[in-house]
Parts: sequence; structure tokens; C-alpha cells
Amino acid sequence: MKQQTLKGSIFLEGKGLHTGLSIRVGLHPSDADSGYYFVRTDIEGAPTVKADPDAVFSTARGTSLKAGDVEVHTVEHLLSALFGLGVDNARIELDGPEVPILDGSALPFVEAIKSVGIETQSAERIIFVPKKPIHYQDADSGAQISLYPSDAFELLTLVDFDSDVIGEQYAKLDDWSQYETSVAPSKTFVFVRDIEALMDQGLIKGGSLDNAIVIADEKVPESTLNRLSERLDRYEIKSTNKGILNQSDLRFANEPARHKLLDVVGDMALLGKYVQARIVAVKPGHKVNVAFTSLLKSEWLKCQKEDHCPEYDPSVPPVYTTQKIEQTLPHRFPFLMVDKIIELTENQVVGVKNISADQYFFQGHFPNNPVFPGVLQLEAMAQTGGILALSTVPDPDNWDTYFLKIDKVRFKRKVVPGDTLILKLKLLGPIRRGICFMHAKAFVAKELVSEGELTAQIIKRKS
Repeated sequence: MKQQTLKGSIFLEGKGLHTGLSIRVGLHPSDADSGYYFVRTDIEGAPTVKADPDAVFSTARGTSLKAGDVEVHTVEHLLSALFGLGVDNARIELDGPEVPILDGSALPFVEAIKSVGIETQSAERIIFVPKKPIHYQDADSGAQISLYPSDAFELLTLVDFDSDVIGEQYAKLDDWSQYETSVAPSKTFVFVRDIEALMDQGLIKGGSLDNAIVIADEKVPESTLNRLSERLDRYEIKSTNKGILNQSDLRFANEPARHKLLDVVGDMALLGKYVQARIVAVKPGHKVNVAFTSLLKSEWLKCQKEDHCPEYDPSVPPVYTTQKIEQTLPHRFPFLMVDKIIELTENQVVGVKNISADQYFFQGHFPNNPVFPGVLQLEAMAQTGGILALSTVPDPDNWDTYFLKIDKVRFKRKVVPGDTLILKLKLLGPIRRGICFMHAKAFVAKELVSEGELTAQIIKRKS
């Protein structure tokens, strides 16, 4: 799948849940691979705060980010809407410190995004496919999130607030197309027993019965109701019985569980990558959500550093045959070092080189102990990388690839006749002015045999 951004700019305005300030938020298209980043337009220099689990500094009744002295609060509903609709990249401008709470769900953001539309970008979307279970548990609350490898995505939330009113609930999302109607409309909620304590902490200054479901576990004294009516934006709360105090009906019977799922999606959006796995969240909250997302980020970075050999099935037709390679590269026998290309994306290429005993160089390297020369391994990498570089121009047969630098080269074991060399090259950054930086790895039988960083330039041939 390709990455996506917004087709145009949209603006919404409302109160911040905790600050109570009237704040305007602008959502704008952004470049591929930029992710989500917040811009504080009310601060000189318009400083930015990147959406990243490392930027989280508070999870008290919301997820708050910080870069230096610049803070952005309550980002989870907006990020959930973007992520849930498949928007990978967005510039988010705020003229205050907090994302507006609006109606307490992600639905207003979803409707705004849908109104302007979503645009497909050229870059590939990165999908994290964990190969082993990942588990996080909060020792204090007992909340936990577990991930299990799967060939499909599924997110399940289970909640139990020890409340007769909402009881035990669960919610599930296994198809992103369901997000808009099944998850986004679910509103945040609060128990009557917690409201005044939160207010005394300087929180929920913008809270009201319009943007939160208020739940009473037991009959509430009239004096308490009057006091809450005064503090909750002067709303008149009529019912004194236990239950839901809002005068409007719930949108879903299991709305609290669905909102918890909404929050998990929003906090996992900080990873900046979609995850293909089965995820089970038990009693989730922002603290455990962010901790789990941080663990996911660590696992992702670890996987990026590990020496994973691409899967190679000789029975699958190649992306490029030898003949197609010769149409792209100027190399010919005896210096063509790639037999076929088995994978080619916008940022990665995988090639195959079969090492046979009759190749000319084994007569001298070395006759009684034939070893495929290390410099030819690098040449095979370079030619494979040339396919990746030339795939970015519309007429590759009119261009050549010249390598400018080879760095950090390591040879880990020898390559001998009978080996099949799997060559994987990945771009380390976008190609600019024809210059491309690539990390190259060569494998035999899933074992890393050599690697290095290559810098090349593609130049159009002179007529």
C-alpha cells in the first residue's frame, strides 16, 4: 500500500478538555515519510512537536507531547482519526496548547477529513509485522497489552471498571474500513466519583455533558448534583439515580469499551507505522498504551538492525529476468553480476546471484580453494542497487549509475561455488539530485556474508 495525506487543509475550533481554552486546529497535507507533527502557531518561530512515543511527557487523562519547552496536550482523538482513516502524514497547526475536545469522540475529525478527501502518495507505506509476541503489563493497575504475530490485523479491548452501570465490556476492530462508523463516534467518559478530584487538579476545565459521558455508580446526593451542575458548564443534571447522567442516549451499548479502543489506536499512532498483528488490550489507559507503543518502537528499531534475509522461492517468477536486467544496466558477460530481481519497491530491491564453479575468476581466486571475491560481492550489490536507482526515472535505458562512495564494508564469511547470493539494498533516505544512499546486505542460506553503505549518482547519458 502507498502512504496517504490530506487532499487539502481543514480547520476546526473548540475548547480544550483540560485547559478550557478556545483553540483552532488546522490539518494540512504533508510530505511522504513526514508522519504527524504539531506546529504551535501561537509561539514565536512556530516550533514543532513530532508525534512520537519518546515525546510523551504526561498521560494524565490524555496523551501530552513535548519538545523542549513546547507542549501539546490531548492529542489522542485527532491522531486516532488520522490513523483510523489511513492518513500517514499530516501537518497539524494549533494556536494553543491543546487539541480541541469537540464532542469527546473522533467523529468531528473524521467528518472533517472525509470532507476534504485523502490523497495517495508515491512512497510505500511501512507495515511492521512482528515475528514474536510482545507483552507489556503495568504492575500498579494490572492493565496489560499483548501482541501476537498474525497474518491479519485485529485489535481487541476489554474493560472492567467494577461498575454495575457499564460492567465488563469488550470491543473489536479487525477491518480499518469499520473505524469510521464503529469506533470514531464513541465518546470519552468519566465517573461522577472522579469529576471533582479532576477539577481540583486543574483538569477538565472544558468538560461538559456535551463532550463526555458521565456515569454514576450509585445514587448521587442532590447537593452533589447541584454542585456538579454549576461546575460542568452550568448544565442542569436532573437524574439522581445511578446510571448515565447525560440527557442524550449512548451511541453504542458498549461505548466505553469502544472509546478505549479509539484511544489505543490514537496512542499507537505515535509509532507512525501500521502493525500487522493481533493485539489484546485489557483495561487499557494512556499510560499503558504509550508504554506499549514505546516497546513496539524498540522492537521495530531492533528489527531494522537485525540481519533479516529476504525469502527466496525459485519457483516464483522474478520481477526482472536476466534479459530485463540487461535492458536496464549496461553490464554484460562476464561482468553482469545479477541473475534476477525478485523484489523491487520504491525504497528496496532484492537481487539473486548464483555462484557456479565454472565462472572465470575461480581459475585464479583461488584454484584449490575457490572463493567468490569480496570486491565482486560489492559489484553485485552495486549492480542490484543500480536497478533500484534507475527504477526512479521514466527512461532508465538513457541513464547510468555511478558509485561515488563505499563505506562501512564488512565481510563475515566466504562465498563459494554452489552458493546462492541474496542481495538486499534499502534506501537510507530519499533520492535528491540523483544522489542515493543505500544500505547493502548479501546473504547465503539466510546468513549475512557481507554488508556496506553505498552512495551512487544516476546521470543521464549524453546523446
